[in-house]
Amino acid sequence: MSDKLQLDRVAIFLMVIFCAIWGSQQVVIKFANAGISPLWQAGLRSMGAVVLVSLWSAVRGVKLFERDTTLIPGLLAGTLFALEFGLLYWALQYTTASRGVIFLYTAPFMVALGAVWLLPNEHMRRAQWLGMALAFVGVLALFGESLLLPAGTTWIGDLMMFCAAVFWAGTTLTIKVSALSRVAPEKMLMYQLVVSALVLPAFAAMLGEPGIFAPTPAVWASLAFQIVVVATASYIGWFWLIRHYPVTRLSSFSFLTPVLGVVAGGVLLGEALTPAVFVALGLVCTGIWIANRP
Repeated sequence: MSDKLQLDRVAIFLMVIFCAIWGSQQVVIKFANAGISPLWQAGLRSMGAVVLVSLWSAVRGVKLFERDTTLIPGLLAGTLFALEFGLLYWALQYTTASRGVIFLYTAPFMVALGAVWLLPNEHMRRAQWLGMALAFVGVLALFGESLLLPAGTTWIGDLMMFCAAVFWAGTTLTIKVSALSRVAPEKMLMYQLVVSALVLPAFAAMLGEPGIFAPTPAVWASLAFQIVVVATASYIGWFWLIRHYPVTRLSSFSFLTPVLGVVAGGVLLGEALTPAVFVALGLVCTGIWIANRP
């Protein structure tokens, strides 16, 4: 059970920061794609984060190898985490990012549905469902036009993205309902990093990815951002939030990520920021506010 039933200012502030980081990660991955193939990027990110989380845990005295009945749920969460990212990157060979994000962000609804049976103390009120639906409409307002484009074989990638959303929700719920919810965030994260560091390079080899093919300072800087800021700092913070706050309320904030990703593209890459971006941002923020009203 969560320590708190509502999100306070600390949780809201951290979620906005994390969503901005995860949104900007989309831009950073584009930079790194110029020199490292996608699945290898994800694998190297996990490998680097394993080292940093281990050092951080040693400094803070966090016991990562203590017997505490978390091995089985930890391996399950790690496998789901690796499958999520493996499918996410693989799907983009068949579908576009704008189509894929619509299917990927069905995950918060899956978390909410799972909570009905698995987390009765975090049940959703009607207003929360309405708020999440409005936030999803904001995502559709920004990316929904891509659904009208000719499909072809894109349904394969769309299905992969939907499965990635299932694994994303499964990871979150596994952590929340198992012994993992009682351990340090560093240990929660370490299970997922270790498994993904092993599984993702195997996926990359299976798909014949070239790996590191054009390393430049910009490519290495992009990978460093993913390791230090995303996979270490933001994920430790995210798992701390999962431990202490209702996961259904936290998940509603995830709709900010794709919209802030477009904003980051406009700021960092000079991509056009159309009125639809600001309409989407307004709908998402309103939906989040409705979903998290006390």
